[in-house]
Amino acid sequence: MDGLFLQVAAQIAEEAAPQADSIIDMVTHSGPMVQGVLYLLLLFSVVSWGIVLFKFKQILQAKRESEQFAAIFWESKNFSAIHTSALEMKESPVAQVFRAGYQELMRITRVRKQGASAEGEPAGADEGGIENIERAMRRAIRLQTTRLERGLAFLATTASTTPFVGLFGTVWGIMDAFRGLGVTKSSSIQAVAPGISEALIATAVGLSAAIPAVMAYNYFSRQNRVLTADMENFSAEFLNIAERHFL
Repeated sequence: MDGLFLQVAAQIAEEAAPQADSIIDMVTHSGPMVQGVLYLLLLFSVVSWGIVLFKFKQILQAKRESEQFAAIFWESKNFSAIHTSALEMKESPVAQVFRAGYQELMRITRVRKQGASAEGEPAGADEGGIENIERAMRRAIRLQTTRLERGLAFLATTASTTPFVGLFGTVWGIMDAFRGLGVTKSSSIQAVAPGISEALIATAVGLSAAIPAVMAYNYFSRQNRVLTADMENFSAEFLNIAERHFL
């Protein structure tokens, strides 16, 4: 019984090795057009995975620093100390929105104090008010949203185009296979099977590049929407505080 089991295991191992080699052979022995398509798909896959790793680190750090900043903001009552902490949290979009609002608020406060000391009465609305702060924070939200969305366009392009690029390689490979069948004047399926197998690899590689890209794009888009909502909610809270206590 043991000898029979070893013989079957050896036979399976012998059959598996040629199959692994045959896949490599199908890639290396494919035509120049199919190989070009495979290299292009490999480039798309490598770049998209690099973007995925970078965006995952960026989103994780942005969420962590935003949580830390929110805790500091609601625990501290000194805007100057909060601004000092925000300078160290460059990856937090909420902290950057606060910086924009705080700087505009300090500018308006400084101008009004100078006007009051020079004329003996508070300055008018020409120096700006809550609308100026809101515009500054809106501008900061747009900048941070653009920064968070950087790289997602390539993931969307990879997800939408690589299947068709792989399909193009497959169609081209099948055309070559049938053209070779006409040259050899053979009607046997064995004559075109290797060429068709080599061509189908392009479609498989295209799908392997597209599927992770579309999953990553959906995930990062969802995370960006959450961070954008956090920035908008914080902006509304900051405007309420500024209007009640400063303006």
